[in-house]
Amino acid sequence: MKSRYVVSFFTLMTLVFFGVFPAVASAGNELPVVEAVKAYAPNVPPPITRKTPALVKVTIHVVEKDVEIAPGVIYHAWTFDGHIPGPFIRVREGDVLEIHLKNEKSSRNTHTIDFHAVTGPGGAAPILMTEPGEESVIRVKALKAGLFIYHCAANPVPVHIANGLYGLVLVEPKEGLRPVDREYYVMQSEFYTEGKRGEKGTFGLSTAKAFDEEPTYVIFNGRVGSLVGEGVLKAKVGETVRLFVGNIGPNLVSSFHVIGEIFDNVFREGTLVNPDHNIQTTVIPAGSASTVEFHVEVPGKYTLVDHSIFRIMKGAAGFLMVEGPEAPDIYKKIK
Repeated sequence: MKSRYVVSFFTLMTLVFFGVFPAVASAGNELPVVEAVKAYAPNVPPPITRKTPALVKVTIHVVEKDVEIAPGVIYHAWTFDGHIPGPFIRVREGDVLEIHLKNEKSSRNTHTIDFHAVTGPGGAAPILMTEPGEESVIRVKALKAGLFIYHCAANPVPVHIANGLYGLVLVEPKEGLRPVDREYYVMQSEFYTEGKRGEKGTFGLSTAKAFDEEPTYVIFNGRVGSLVGEGVLKAKVGETVRLFVGNIGPNLVSSFHVIGEIFDNVFREGTLVNPDHNIQTTVIPAGSASTVEFHVEVPGKYTLVDHSIFRIMKGAAGFLMVEGPEAPDIYKKIK
């Protein structure tokens, strides 16, 4: 407990000494105050319509709870807001974020958040280090537009990430993003369970598997089958789909692919400018995120995969269902 306050104190003094903290703290005082709109995978908050910056209040709760990551497989997880992945947060370039991290009293561990969108020591993690039953608050300015990972950075950092503490922040550019018809939130991650793949029961983290980088499951949105059945993504012929795709790892690089589609635009590793075009598969490093866009011309079922293809057997698969008229000039069975 004491060491936490020492770290926070010296971090605060460093920021004050260099003139960073007062500038950030005061920057929000004259701005209009808004509450952050959060959404949970695969949903995304609506585009931001305001044209000026605001003081955006973001509240995130850490909840340690058991979650089902595969049919009959319960995992002792640590979550942001009770979800894996944590909420998708959408703000605007130039906004000042007032971040409140509340660690539930029932937690057994100290938690924090490292925001890859934050410019400053530890991505806000030293100041947001929060004991069970307590709350920490920081103000930071969103200086750069992009799609950014956030995750817990309390020690040991790999364990906090592997147990479920991660999500995405979209910092829209000042001019906004071009309109599309559908937007979805997809987060790839790995779980290293003490049990074998498919073994039913309640399990915790296998550090031996994690050290060997041999995940039991590689999945989208926190659960095997999260994008199957009632969870499938949906679109209609003629629409443009935008996927915000994160890969927290904690170990593996993702080879993200949608079977039967070619990405019209790929904004790699967080950037929202200068996209690459006509990309079949895009590499997303651990701890990064990319935005992909594609126009759907043909109805049917499209499969989202990590094209390191045996990972499908570990759960890295989901579906996009496209409805609408057939397109025989593009796709037609002859025999």
